[in-house]
Order: sequence, then structure tokens, then C-alpha cells
Amino acid sequence: MNTLLHSPDPYLSILKDAAKVSWQVEDVLGAGQSLDFTQPFLPESLTRTQMLTCLSPAEQLKLNQIRGNSYLHLFGLVEEFILPLVMDYVKTIGCQDIEATQAYLGFAEQESKHIHLFRQFAEAFASGFGSPCDCIGPAKAVADFVLRHSPLGVALVTLHIEWMTQHHFLECVQDRQGTIDPLFFKLLKYHWQEEAQHARLDALMVQSMAQALDTTAIATGIDDYLTIIQYLQAGLVNQVQLDLTSLEYAIHRQLTTTEREHIKTAQATSYHQTFLLSGMTHPRFVQTVQQISPTRYGRIAELTQMFS
Repeated sequence: MNTLLHSPDPYLSILKDAAKVSWQVEDVLGAGQSLDFTQPFLPESLTRTQMLTCLSPAEQLKLNQIRGNSYLHLFGLVEEFILPLVMDYVKTIGCQDIEATQAYLGFAEQESKHIHLFRQFAEAFASGFGSPCDCIGPAKAVADFVLRHSPLGVALVTLHIEWMTQHHFLECVQDRQGTIDPLFFKLLKYHWQEEAQHARLDALMVQSMAQALDTTAIATGIDDYLTIIQYLQAGLVNQVQLDLTSLEYAIHRQLTTTEREHIKTAQATSYHQTFLLSGMTHPRFVQTVQQISPTRYGRIAELTQMFS
């Protein structure tokens, strides 16, 4: 059983852990700090670029860096709907549980800081990469679509993203220090440190929301989660196409039809694994959904087969 909601002082514990992590955007992307475009930005497990034998090592590196740019853009995109979700949830707590209110206000403040950080990165990337790299959006259109759905559905998507973030850093990035750009590694590490608290807070949010809902409303929330995930999946497909165009600009050659199809297929699989499956199949996410609706989780399990 997930004991987060039933531990004596879950929010006090989170506040204490959050207090141990303190950084500002300038600590990561301050004056005199710059990206190293001679190195990859993301580990191979998150990009699958080295398997693309139709590209030279230099071209694979360019694609890796394009993926690094889109990786942070996508995080910035989703955090623009996570922020209003959390702010709206704080209003439902009020002063009834002041430690919970403090914790969620900290959550919101950190998410806004992350949005700022990712925008700063986008500027640094654009000034140093040397060619244009388009990304899906705009963020407001994505946020407007997502926030039209039930709070539980949006909270489940957020929980998916939070546990996905934990998996990415702990399983893919943490042991790769020295093999990727140091500044990009630092950015991922600092982001992960705060997201570790957000995952716990969002689990509490989902459990609390579910306790106030009947079976039908919970089913609606899970259905909304699935709708949003499929919407984001369509966005990832579009991002693959944008990455291919960005790659052609960066390597100064037009890919052949065969090369484009090979890269498109491989990169679509990589995006699905990185942004969809790693969240949908994370043990802590699965545990939470099975607790609030043991039968409805089956629909999520079915969808994972489409992305495998």
C-alpha cells in the first residue's frame, strides 16, 4: 500500500526535504556558463541516435543535441499546464492544512522557476547551435487543451511526468556524468532534485482527489488521462518531423527518402519510450492508479502496448 497519504506528517517531511534543495536559475545558466556543442546533451538511452547507421558520428551528435533541445522544450511545455493545476489545487486546501498549502505553493514556485530555466536554455541553445530547431506548440494551446479535462485526469498526467522525470535521471542520466555536456547534466540534476518532491506531492494530490470522487468520476479522470496522453503522443509524432527538418539544416544535406523513414521510425519509438512508456509503466505510477481504480488501470495497460 502507498503510505504517503497515511503517514503522520507527509507534508512536513516534504517541506524538510525541499528545504535541503536551494538554487536559482542563475546558478545553472549564469554569466560565463555556456553549452559545449562538442559533446552530446542526452545519454544514448534517451535518444537512440547512435543506432542510426545512416548518419555519421558527427550527424548523430547533431541529432542528439536537437533531441536535447526538444527534451527541455517538452518539459517546459507540460509545466505550463502543471503550474495552473497546482495553483487551483492550493485554493481547495486554503488554510485548513497550512503545511500542505506551503508545500504546494513551493511546488508551484519551483515549476515557474523551471519554465524560466528552460526558456533561458532555449536562448542559449539557439545562439550556439548554428541553425534553426523548431518545436511543437505553442505552450498556451497545449495547456488550454489539457486543462479542459478533469482535475484528476490532469493530475494523473502530471504524476506520469513526475515519475518519468525520476526514471530519466536516476536510471539514464545520473551515471553518465562526464559523457554528456557538463552544463546540460547540471541542469538535469537540479531539475530532478526538485521534481523528486513534486512526485511525492502529486501522488498525494491524486490520492486526495480520488478520495473525494465516486467510481464514475474516477473512471472519467482516467479516461481523461488517456485522452491527454494520446494528444501528447500526436505532438511527439509531429516533433519527430520537426527534428528531421532541423537535422537537415544542421548537417547541410537533404536526407534520402530511405534515411528519413529509417530515422523517423527509430526516433518515434525513442520518443514514445522516453516520454510515454517510462511514465505509464513506472511502478509508482502504476501503484497509484491501481489503488484508485484497480479495474480501470487495464485501459492504461492496453495503451502501453500501442507505444511498445
